[in-house]
Amino acid sequence: MYINITGSSNNKDVYIYQSFRKENGKTSSHIYKKLGKMNDLLAQFDNDKERMMEWARNEAKKETELYNQKNGKVSVDFSQGARIMKNEQRLFNVGYLFLQSLVTELRLDKICRSIKGRHKYQYDLLAVFTDLIYARILHPSSKRESYEYCKTLLEPPKYHLQDVYRALSVIAEESDFIQSELYQNSNFVHPRNKKILYYDCTNFYFEIEQEDELRKYGKSKEHRPNPIVTMGLFMDADGIPMSFDIFPGNKNEQTTLKPLEQKIIRDFNCSEFIFCSDSGLGSLNNRRFNSFSHRAYVITHSLKKMKEEDRKAAMNPAQFRKIGAQKFVDLRTLDETDEEVYSSVYYKEYPLITGYMVETLIVTYSPKYAAYQRKIREGQIERTQKILCSPEKKRKGKNPNDPMRFVKRTTVTIDGEIAEKTVYDLDREQIEKEAMYDGFYAVVTNLEGDVNEIIRINQQRWEIEENFRIMKDELGSRPAFVRREDRIKAHFMTCYISLIVYRLLEKKVGKGFTCDQIIQTLRSMQMTLLNTAGGYIPSYTRTDLTDTLHQTFGFRTDHEITTKTSMRTIIKNTKVVKKTEI
Repeated sequence: MYINITGSSNNKDVYIYQSFRKENGKTSSHIYKKLGKMNDLLAQFDNDKERMMEWARNEAKKETELYNQKNGKVSVDFSQGARIMKNEQRLFNVGYLFLQSLVTELRLDKICRSIKGRHKYQYDLLAVFTDLIYARILHPSSKRESYEYCKTLLEPPKYHLQDVYRALSVIAEESDFIQSELYQNSNFVHPRNKKILYYDCTNFYFEIEQEDELRKYGKSKEHRPNPIVTMGLFMDADGIPMSFDIFPGNKNEQTTLKPLEQKIIRDFNCSEFIFCSDSGLGSLNNRRFNSFSHRAYVITHSLKKMKEEDRKAAMNPAQFRKIGAQKFVDLRTLDETDEEVYSSVYYKEYPLITGYMVETLIVTYSPKYAAYQRKIREGQIERTQKILCSPEKKRKGKNPNDPMRFVKRTTVTIDGEIAEKTVYDLDREQIEKEAMYDGFYAVVTNLEGDVNEIIRINQQRWEIEENFRIMKDELGSRPAFVRREDRIKAHFMTCYISLIVYRLLEKKVGKGFTCDQIIQTLRSMQMTLLNTAGGYIPSYTRTDLTDTLHQTFGFRTDHEITTKTSMRTIIKNTKVVKKTEI
């Protein structure tokens, strides 16, 4: 770098210029930094131009040294005879830095400071809390193993393992406050879309036999013979978790909605929305609750459970409309080999009177969905036939997707006598019953207006199921390795926040990357410390995703070497809240 003075005789500027080589091999230069107006600088040095120029050249020298520190070549000495220090950590995860940047934007530090004012503890709650979140995403395991894993981060724990368990009690007690504050703060990262709220429940098993106040025997969605707890989860219209709660495993899921929804209305300043859920949670009481105070609902509806008279009327193939058209069509006349017909959705509106409530049943038919259901069932029938031909013990079908539901078991003769042996056969009648509903789907709502919009609202319900899948699989929320009720609740709080952080990260990097790609990339992003005098070198594969992460968050760990000074700067910047407007 060198000094250059440009401008007219009375209006000259002093610049630091940087030389560089173009792609064609020719040298050129550009302005690197402006030092100031010539006249102003001279005044600072009593019009002594030589002193001013000496100062300017020293400034250019400093900038050159700083530039070389960041971008220049680094020499590191190694010895073939020297051994590495025993028990010295050399491999560090840096994927957590992207998570740390998001946690900073969520103002979790401010939340922890507020909590500390209500409790007496000496440990660093923020450090424990954030490490539990990072470990849940990067290395889901027990609390003890999470603590050990966090020693592989660039900033290892300065607290003790017992502090983790102490913190869990505080986190559980402050659950409602944390959720409310996180929701408000998340608007700094991604403005929340609370026009539509989705609700669903799942359960988590514990590898124990004895029940307690929270862990109860109930209907396990995974058909596990273990005590379970139930989680109720609200999600906004963008698929980002909004609030949750934990209930005893034997509690009726329908009764979990109201207290959690009341919390959202009370603490989240959110009272006008469309509630969307499946039929199992859309009881009459829950629909009534969402019929007041500028709330509405869209609930899936089981055609199979309708009264026969209503079901026949709703599924009558006549009087359907193609979405976006006014002309009535008869489903029996559709040519489903036509690509346009095959890809279209047809609907019928049917009035329902439930007590004093006036609702609308919207029945849809999709040839594409019908073909999908037929294909799935054909595969199940094929598996059923293989079972019938095998000597293995026959059993009853446990769920709607179990191929054993198509097995007919005959234990009596035509005369009504007890048969000598049980006969198993394919249940053709059951197959025909299921085939009747191929392609049909229904929702019940108190909304009036665009049918297409109502259908679209319901179609997005898959995202809340996806949230549960991510929590259980990628975040390893089950089985839980804690026993005390408060620690169980805190465990799921860390899982819940980890899910929020992941979803926000997903929004930041944009579409084009799967959940598995994002999480596995973060887990693989490790740096190797060369030696105590050197810096860090990447020990991961640079990809489109790593490029996107670095570009999105404004720092890079993919240079050939990153000095310790530069790494400390990166770490520091991930803990600084960026100026963001909601």
